[in-house]
Amino acid sequence: MDLVTLAAFAVAFAIAAASPGPGMAAIVARGLGGGFRGAFPMVLGLVAGDLVYLTFAVFGLAAIAMKFGTLFLVIKYAGAAYLLYLAVKLWTAKPDPEQIRVAAEEKPWRTLLAGLSLTLGNPKTMVFYLALLPTIVPLDRIDAVAFAELAGTVMVLLTLIGSAYGAAAAGARDLFRSPTALRRLNRTAGAAMAGAAAAVVAR
Repeated sequence: MDLVTLAAFAVAFAIAAASPGPGMAAIVARGLGGGFRGAFPMVLGLVAGDLVYLTFAVFGLAAIAMKFGTLFLVIKYAGAAYLLYLAVKLWTAKPDPEQIRVAAEEKPWRTLLAGLSLTLGNPKTMVFYLALLPTIVPLDRIDAVAFAELAGTVMVLLTLIGSAYGAAAAGARDLFRSPTALRRLNRTAGAAMAGAAAAVVAR
Protein backbone atom coordinates (compact mmCIF):
# COMPACT_ATOMS: atom_id res chain seq x y z
CA MET A 1 0.00 0.00 0.00
CA ASP A 2 1.32 3.46 -0.85
CA LEU A 3 2.33 5.73 2.01
CA VAL A 4 -0.23 8.45 1.18
CA THR A 5 -3.17 6.03 1.51
CA LEU A 6 -1.76 4.49 4.68
CA ALA A 7 -1.17 7.93 6.19
CA ALA A 8 -4.72 9.04 5.31
CA PHE A 9 -6.09 5.92 6.96
CA ALA A 10 -3.91 6.47 10.06
CA VAL A 11 -5.07 10.08 10.47
CA ALA A 12 -8.76 9.24 9.95
CA PHE A 13 -8.54 6.28 12.31
CA ALA A 14 -6.71 8.23 15.02
CA ILE A 15 -9.36 10.97 14.94
CA ALA A 16 -12.18 8.42 15.09
CA ALA A 17 -10.53 6.44 17.89
CA ALA A 18 -9.73 9.46 20.04
CA SER A 19 -13.17 11.06 19.73
CA PRO A 20 -15.60 10.57 22.65
CA GLY A 21 -17.56 7.35 22.55
CA PRO A 22 -18.62 4.37 24.65
CA GLY A 23 -15.26 2.63 24.14
CA MET A 24 -13.15 5.42 25.58
CA ALA A 25 -15.76 6.08 28.26
CA ALA A 26 -15.46 2.44 29.34
CA ILE A 27 -11.67 2.69 29.45
CA VAL A 28 -11.93 5.79 31.63
CA ALA A 29 -14.37 4.00 33.95
CA ARG A 30 -11.98 1.05 34.28
CA GLY A 31 -9.05 3.42 34.85
CA LEU A 32 -10.93 5.22 37.62
CA GLY A 33 -11.98 1.96 39.26
CA GLY A 34 -8.94 -0.27 38.90
CA GLY A 35 -6.08 1.91 37.76
CA PHE A 36 -4.16 1.40 34.52
CA ARG A 37 -3.91 -2.36 35.06
CA GLY A 38 -7.69 -2.51 35.24
CA ALA A 39 -8.12 -0.47 32.07
CA PHE A 40 -5.54 -2.13 29.80
CA PRO A 41 -7.52 -5.37 29.16
CA MET A 42 -10.39 -3.15 27.99
CA VAL A 43 -7.98 -1.52 25.54
CA LEU A 44 -7.01 -4.95 24.20
CA GLY A 45 -10.69 -5.85 23.83
CA LEU A 46 -11.33 -2.72 21.78
CA VAL A 47 -8.34 -3.54 19.58
CA ALA A 48 -9.65 -7.07 19.00
CA GLY A 49 -13.08 -5.71 18.05
CA ASP A 50 -11.59 -3.23 15.59
CA LEU A 51 -9.56 -5.99 13.97
CA VAL A 52 -12.78 -8.00 13.50
CA TYR A 53 -14.43 -5.09 11.69
CA LEU A 54 -11.32 -4.41 9.63
CA THR A 55 -11.31 -8.04 8.50
CA PHE A 56 -15.01 -7.86 7.64
CA ALA A 57 -14.50 -4.72 5.59
CA VAL A 58 -11.47 -6.02 3.71
CA PHE A 59 -13.15 -9.31 2.81
CA GLY A 60 -16.16 -7.67 1.22
CA LEU A 61 -18.75 -7.35 3.95
CA ALA A 62 -18.62 -3.56 3.55
CA ALA A 63 -20.12 -3.92 0.07
CA ILE A 64 -22.83 -6.21 1.43
CA ALA A 65 -23.65 -3.77 4.20
CA MET A 66 -23.92 -0.89 1.73
CA LYS A 67 -26.55 -2.83 -0.29
CA PHE A 68 -28.81 -3.07 2.74
CA GLY A 69 -29.17 0.66 3.31
CA THR A 70 -32.40 0.45 5.29
CA LEU A 71 -31.00 -2.11 7.72
CA PHE A 72 -27.83 -0.04 8.16
CA LEU A 73 -29.99 3.04 8.85
CA VAL A 74 -31.90 1.12 11.53
CA ILE A 75 -28.62 0.02 13.14
CA LYS A 76 -27.37 3.60 13.03
CA TYR A 77 -30.42 5.08 14.80
CA ALA A 78 -30.63 2.20 17.27
CA GLY A 79 -27.00 2.82 18.19
CA ALA A 80 -27.66 6.55 18.60
CA ALA A 81 -30.65 5.78 20.82
CA TYR A 82 -28.49 3.50 22.96
CA LEU A 83 -25.84 6.21 23.37
CA LEU A 84 -28.57 8.67 24.36
CA TYR A 85 -29.89 6.13 26.89
CA LEU A 86 -26.40 5.85 28.40
CA ALA A 87 -26.18 9.65 28.50
CA VAL A 88 -29.42 9.91 30.49
CA LYS A 89 -28.31 7.12 32.84
CA LEU A 90 -25.03 8.91 33.53
CA TRP A 91 -26.67 12.31 33.96
CA THR A 92 -29.23 11.03 36.47
CA ALA A 93 -26.98 8.55 38.32
CA LYS A 94 -26.72 8.99 42.07
CA PRO A 95 -23.08 9.61 43.01
CA ASP A 96 -21.60 6.74 44.99
CA PRO A 97 -17.84 6.40 45.58
CA GLU A 98 -18.27 2.61 45.63
CA GLN A 99 -19.24 2.68 41.94
CA ILE A 100 -15.70 3.29 40.76
CA ARG A 101 -14.35 0.32 42.69
CA VAL A 102 -16.40 -2.24 40.75
CA ALA A 103 -13.95 -2.34 37.85
CA ALA A 104 -11.11 -3.36 40.13
CA GLU A 105 -12.94 -6.55 41.07
CA GLU A 106 -13.31 -7.83 37.48
CA LYS A 107 -11.06 -10.50 35.99
CA PRO A 108 -8.84 -9.25 33.12
CA TRP A 109 -10.36 -11.69 30.61
CA ARG A 110 -13.85 -10.48 31.46
CA THR A 111 -12.76 -6.91 30.93
CA LEU A 112 -11.20 -7.89 27.59
CA LEU A 113 -14.42 -9.61 26.47
CA ALA A 114 -16.41 -6.57 27.59
CA GLY A 115 -14.22 -4.37 25.39
CA LEU A 116 -14.65 -6.75 22.45
CA SER A 117 -18.44 -6.88 22.76
CA LEU A 118 -18.61 -3.11 23.26
CA THR A 119 -16.71 -2.51 20.03
CA LEU A 120 -18.75 -5.02 18.04
CA GLY A 121 -21.93 -3.20 19.11
CA ASN A 122 -20.54 0.32 18.77
CA PRO A 123 -22.24 2.24 15.92
CA LYS A 124 -19.26 4.58 15.62
CA THR A 125 -17.01 1.62 14.84
CA MET A 126 -19.53 0.24 12.35
CA VAL A 127 -19.75 3.59 10.57
CA PHE A 128 -15.98 3.87 10.29
CA TYR A 129 -15.25 0.40 8.93
CA LEU A 130 -18.37 -0.26 6.87
CA ALA A 131 -18.94 3.21 5.45
CA LEU A 132 -15.88 5.46 5.78
CA LEU A 133 -13.04 2.95 5.29
CA PRO A 134 -13.98 2.11 1.67
CA THR A 135 -13.78 5.81 0.80
CA ILE A 136 -10.22 6.03 2.14
CA VAL A 137 -8.69 2.69 1.19
CA PRO A 138 -9.27 0.85 -2.14
CA LEU A 139 -10.44 -2.41 -0.57
CA ASP A 140 -10.50 -4.23 -3.90
CA ARG A 141 -6.74 -3.87 -4.24
CA ILE A 142 -5.65 -4.97 -0.77
CA ASP A 143 -3.23 -7.90 -0.58
CA ALA A 144 -1.80 -9.71 2.43
CA VAL A 145 0.91 -7.08 2.98
CA ALA A 146 -1.53 -4.17 2.79
CA PHE A 147 -3.89 -5.90 5.22
CA ALA A 148 -1.00 -6.44 7.64
CA GLU A 149 -0.12 -2.75 7.37
CA LEU A 150 -3.69 -1.69 8.13
CA ALA A 151 -4.00 -4.16 11.01
CA GLY A 152 -0.68 -3.02 12.45
CA THR A 153 -1.76 0.62 12.23
CA VAL A 154 -5.01 -0.17 14.04
CA MET A 155 -3.24 -2.12 16.79
CA VAL A 156 -0.56 0.50 17.43
CA LEU A 157 -2.76 3.60 17.28
CA LEU A 158 -5.69 2.21 19.25
CA THR A 159 -3.40 0.74 21.91
CA LEU A 160 -1.62 4.09 22.30
CA ILE A 161 -4.82 6.15 22.36
CA GLY A 162 -6.68 3.77 24.68
CA SER A 163 -3.69 3.51 27.00
CA ALA A 164 -3.45 7.31 27.16
CA TYR A 165 -7.10 7.52 28.23
CA GLY A 166 -6.60 4.75 30.79
CA ALA A 167 -3.43 6.28 32.20
CA ALA A 168 -5.05 9.71 32.51
CA ALA A 169 -8.06 8.23 34.32
CA ALA A 170 -5.83 6.16 36.61
CA GLY A 171 -3.84 9.27 37.49
CA ALA A 172 -7.02 11.15 38.35
CA ARG A 173 -8.62 8.44 40.53
CA ASP A 174 -8.19 10.33 43.78
CA LEU A 175 -9.96 13.38 42.33
CA PHE A 176 -13.26 11.53 41.98
CA ARG A 177 -13.91 10.24 45.49
CA SER A 178 -16.41 12.83 46.70
CA PRO A 179 -20.11 12.70 45.70
CA THR A 180 -19.88 16.18 44.17
CA ALA A 181 -16.90 15.21 41.99
CA LEU A 182 -18.62 11.99 40.95
CA ARG A 183 -21.77 13.89 39.98
CA ARG A 184 -19.71 16.23 37.82
CA LEU A 185 -17.86 13.31 36.27
CA ASN A 186 -21.13 11.49 35.48
CA ARG A 187 -22.69 14.57 33.92
CA THR A 188 -19.61 15.34 31.87
CA ALA A 189 -19.56 11.76 30.59
CA GLY A 190 -23.30 11.95 29.96
CA ALA A 191 -22.90 15.12 27.91
CA ALA A 192 -20.12 13.45 25.90
CA MET A 193 -22.37 10.43 25.25
CA ALA A 194 -25.20 12.68 24.10
CA GLY A 195 -22.81 14.50 21.78
CA ALA A 196 -21.67 11.19 20.33
CA ALA A 197 -25.31 10.18 19.75
CA ALA A 198 -25.96 13.46 17.93
CA ALA A 199 -22.85 12.94 15.81
CA VAL A 200 -23.97 9.42 14.81
CA VAL A 201 -27.40 10.72 13.73
CA ALA A 202 -25.88 13.67 11.86
CA ARG A 203 -23.58 11.48 9.74
